[in-house]
Amino acid sequence: MNLKDQFVVTRQRTEDICKKLAIEDHVVQPIMDVSPPKWHLGHTTWFFEEFVLSEFDKTYQRYHPKFAYVFNSYYESVGDKVYRSNRGNLSRPTVQTILDYRKHVTKAVEALLESLADEEEVKRMLEIGIHHEKQHQELLLTDIKYIFGHNPLFPVYDEHFREVDIEDKERKWISFDEGIHQVGYEGSGFCYDNELKSHRVFIEPFEIADKLTTNKEYMEFMEDGGYENVLLWHAEAWDWINAQKVDSPKYWHKIDDTWQRFTLGGLQPIEEKEPVIQLSYYEASAFAQWKGLKLPTEFEWEVAQSKLDWGKVWEWTESSYLPYPGFSKAMGALGEYNGKFMANQKVLRGSSVATPEGHSRPTYRNFFHPHLRWQFCGFRLARSNK
Repeated sequence: MNLKDQFVVTRQRTEDICKKLAIEDHVVQPIMDVSPPKWHLGHTTWFFEEFVLSEFDKTYQRYHPKFAYVFNSYYESVGDKVYRSNRGNLSRPTVQTILDYRKHVTKAVEALLESLADEEEVKRMLEIGIHHEKQHQELLLTDIKYIFGHNPLFPVYDEHFREVDIEDKERKWISFDEGIHQVGYEGSGFCYDNELKSHRVFIEPFEIADKLTTNKEYMEFMEDGGYENVLLWHAEAWDWINAQKVDSPKYWHKIDDTWQRFTLGGLQPIEEKEPVIQLSYYEASAFAQWKGLKLPTEFEWEVAQSKLDWGKVWEWTESSYLPYPGFSKAMGALGEYNGKFMANQKVLRGSSVATPEGHSRPTYRNFFHPHLRWQFCGFRLARSNK
């Protein structure tokens, strides 16, 4: 698929995700981390307007003089913005106005491509914009789940949506000897700057599970008092579970003495064999401590990934989100895309059911603060092999 077709397909998929929503669903923002669906529709459009059209089409007139203020996210260098927690307070622009804005910008980008199809910098920025929008497609699904999952009616987004598949096999441990390994992105395709530069790492001998941790295993942790055992938790994690009254994975509900889980397909009984999801790093780490094991580092995960059936959930690792040797931020506003977040966050590897096609790589480095769990996050275990 050429770049123009990728652009058109990506733009349409974002709108298709929202077609299952009522108008009222588009404006809800339960917490700061969850943006209203209509904001995602506008923000992904503003990105193309700001970084493609305004940069390369000198005849382009912005659709609305205040939309940059409304739909900018965290790009401090391109102007002021609505504070993140206030995105759900805006009844205007309406959903229809934002959809009209999307059509306007999409047509303008298509016209620009017709006239500047051979310009490498235009293609580079368009490719970044496409993958940026794919990131927001994943955020849309997780944000919609949060919005519906905190509604007492537990609305169904899509009754056919299956969030995770069972790994129906006995767990095996895959062994790796100590050695020097090349990690990071190599090649000519698209990657984010945080995947660069490819470099060598020394890894001690280790073993990694070929199967994700399941609901049944996590229930055993809960039943053994895992959430009450201070010795299993980091200090900040202990403060977090007590302050937030956390005693189970997100979206789990005890109804008539039976655990059920809210999904995009509605409220469903817990399937014990399914991988456990919607956990924080804190919870994954505490479980690993309880088992006398550990989470893999991101480099152990990358070395092992060719032997793993990954892609069901984002997998927490033990690695802090830090720059690779030789990393350099892009010039201008796009330098704010990844580098400014390299503090106090943990790396996740893999992808999930919400990850769009063509948006996952073995070197992809997702990252979140350790208490967050509204993404489709799970984990697999590892152990030292010394």
